[in-house]
Amino acid sequence: MDTNVHECNVRLLLKEEVFQIVGAAMEVLNEMGHGLSEKPYENGLIVEFGLRKMPFKQQPNYDVLCKGHRVGLFVPDILAFQ
Repeated sequence: MDTNVHECNVRLLLKEEVFQIVGAAMEVLNEMGHGLSEKPYENGLIVEFGLRKMPFKQQPNYDVLCKGHRVGLFVPDILAFQ
C-alpha cells in the first residue's frame, strides 16, 4: 500500500516538508498556548525553524506586476524551504 496516496488517488507533494512545518507549528502552539495575536506565533515559528535548522525567509518582499508595471507589493509572513 502506498501511504503517499489518499483515497482520491492524489499524491502528497513535499510530504516530508509539510510534516516538518506542521510539527514545528504544533510545538510552538503547545509551548505558547492559545489566544495570542498572530505575530508572536510567527516569531515563535521562526525560533522553532532555527532550532530545527529548517531553511526559511521571514517577510520577503515581492513586486506585484501588471503588464510590466509595479502595482503593489506582496509580503508573505514566512517562506519555508526556500
